[in-house]
Amino acid sequence: MPRRPTGGGDAPLPSKEALRRFLQASPGKVGKTEISRHFGLGTDQRPALRELLKSLKADGSAAPAGRRGVSAPGRLPEMAVIEVTGTDPDGDPIARPLGWKAQQGRMPVIYMRPERAGQPALAPGERVLAKLKPAGAGKYEGTTVKRVAGAAPARVLGVYENGRIVPTDRRHRAEWVVPPGEAGGAENGQIVLAEPLPGRELGLRPARVVEVLGRMGEAKSVSLICIHAHGIPDVFPTEAVREAEHTRGVDASGREDLREVPLVTIDGEDARDFDDAVWAEPEGTGWRVLVAIADVAHYVRPGSALDREAWARGNSVYFPDRVVPMLPEALSNGWCSLRPGEDRGCLFVEMRFDAGGGKTAHRFGRGIMRSAARLTYEQAQAARDAGEDPTGTLVPLYGAFHALLAARERRGTLELDLPERRVRLDAAGTVLGVEPRARLDSHRLIEEFMVAANVCAAEELERLSQPCMYRVHDRPSDQKLEGLRQFLEAFDITLPQGDRLQPRDFAHVLDLVTGKPEERLVHETVLRSQSQAAYAPENIGHFGLALGRYAHFTSPIRRYADLLVHRALVRGLKLGDGGLQETEAARFPDTGEHITQTERRAAAAERDAVDRYLAAYMSQRIGEVFDARISGVTRFGLFVTVEANGASGIVPLASLPDDRWTEDQARHAQRGHSLSGQRTGITFTLGQAVEARLVEATPRTGGMVFHLMQGLPAQPAARARPARDPKQARKAKPRR
Repeated sequence: MPRRPTGGGDAPLPSKEALRRFLQASPGKVGKTEISRHFGLGTDQRPALRELLKSLKADGSAAPAGRRGVSAPGRLPEMAVIEVTGTDPDGDPIARPLGWKAQQGRMPVIYMRPERAGQPALAPGERVLAKLKPAGAGKYEGTTVKRVAGAAPARVLGVYENGRIVPTDRRHRAEWVVPPGEAGGAENGQIVLAEPLPGRELGLRPARVVEVLGRMGEAKSVSLICIHAHGIPDVFPTEAVREAEHTRGVDASGREDLREVPLVTIDGEDARDFDDAVWAEPEGTGWRVLVAIADVAHYVRPGSALDREAWARGNSVYFPDRVVPMLPEALSNGWCSLRPGEDRGCLFVEMRFDAGGGKTAHRFGRGIMRSAARLTYEQAQAARDAGEDPTGTLVPLYGAFHALLAARERRGTLELDLPERRVRLDAAGTVLGVEPRARLDSHRLIEEFMVAANVCAAEELERLSQPCMYRVHDRPSDQKLEGLRQFLEAFDITLPQGDRLQPRDFAHVLDLVTGKPEERLVHETVLRSQSQAAYAPENIGHFGLALGRYAHFTSPIRRYADLLVHRALVRGLKLGDGGLQETEAARFPDTGEHITQTERRAAAAERDAVDRYLAAYMSQRIGEVFDARISGVTRFGLFVTVEANGASGIVPLASLPDDRWTEDQARHAQRGHSLSGQRTGITFTLGQAVEARLVEATPRTGGMVFHLMQGLPAQPAARARPARDPKQARKAKPRR
């Protein structure tokens, strides 16, 4: 760092901005002596410097460091107590600093070096005194100095095998030993929950089995692992079940009668509940649309056992073989499911649109309805494609949809084409296949109607001056945008700078790669660059949808946020009982944070389940070669993704040709861009098409290992075929 000679007090006091820049450029803490030396200040200027530093601390531009030092905000000291929170894909611990405060900014990530030989690996929940070294923006590399008391993992989830517990989380490489008498009756191959026992200094850590959950390989074993691994509540309290079972249907008194309107539900063929119904008709040159939603607020009242459990769960969680609902079955599949031909209470919004899809009016009401038909997306699309309309409702529905679609395209929203993976199971829970779920116009039709209804709900609550639980989505952070820009440079694609960036700019990027080899990779990278959507009572708009206000209204069976919006509408429009209470409104900030976390927990569990089912399916195809693309470049190897079904796994560095491999991160700040061999001249690049041979697939963890065929000696290998006989696939052996 450049230094100025002492100025004997002649140099002017630095401005706050100059001092901020100095702190940012300093590698660690600095004191008044270092600052005075750098800016040429004299001892008589110390009082003024002290006041300047006090001002910087007050506005968050400087943080205390040690007894008398300061540092840039967010800067960690050289030594700190940290807590292990998980592991990276290589199995090395990731940690967070203890005592971090939100006002300090984004919490840094600490990547811990592997422990010394003979030392047990750090487990999530452990705390250590660590020596920290900056490793990039918001990143540090840590080395354990001393282990300190801390929370051990509350529970261990794994498979019991011969006196040991093999973790089901592939990031946790260390097994646990079960001392004699602590197995709790567990047998080999059973999935168990265990609790740690007082540890040993060396060797495997001991644990006691506290519950046997099932047997690995049985039907539902995958979702069972995911439910417990992610801490998802799956047993309803007796009182909540009793309240649900005592509910009854609504009568028409005080409700608008919609039973003569041929509302229909359109859902997936595997849908387990139907909470939204739609109807449309032409009106002049525009359209009149009704969206009716199950009246969950009528049944789930604030402060009830049902309400407490729904709040705790936050949302339903969907697995390929089961659903963990937010509400008991008597409601979720009963009185709050809009079954055809049965009277149901509803909240509805009536919307009017002009020919171009612009909304001209809306109104909300509480009604009673009777669904005219339950259609699947595939049925609705097939009828539309064949020019048929068995219910007499599809033609106007599609007409209104195309008007709304035109408005969406004018608005310039971000649409990422990342097909959802569908897992097909037989009655025994065996995976028959994993394939992309078709994306049909019928899906988009329902989405457009739901988005329009959600916008109306937010607008109505603002008009009524009622609290609103908004669905918010911030623009991407500057750091993520810079990483994305560097990644896109490899494909000669640029993004606008600064506040001029709009969702349509991302849409333009996606248009540029349509049909190209890198299309899927670019879609995934653009998705990773986006901020995560959240629930909050303060509105910042929805960047991805290019909407100024947005609130979830359309799925109160499976999302607590929607139930709160219903209650607020009931109170604001004076629609009867079940309205929002003041105590609930006061808790909106905390509730928003809570249901945001339960939503992310559910999404992680659902992805985890699909990955494990996919590993189970791929375990029958060991030794086969698949068309794949490189989806990640790291210091320990590559990640590849199979084109046909999205299966993803690691290619270990040791499996590549013998060479000195170097990772090039210059063109992508968030992950490596390429891996190059100095001797062979072989380079593996993000998005590159490769042939990958599957050598390992572990359903217990969902992990897969591949070897690349590129750069290796030619050898016979089974070639993956879409219609391969499963019996033959089971015979395939890895060729090493």
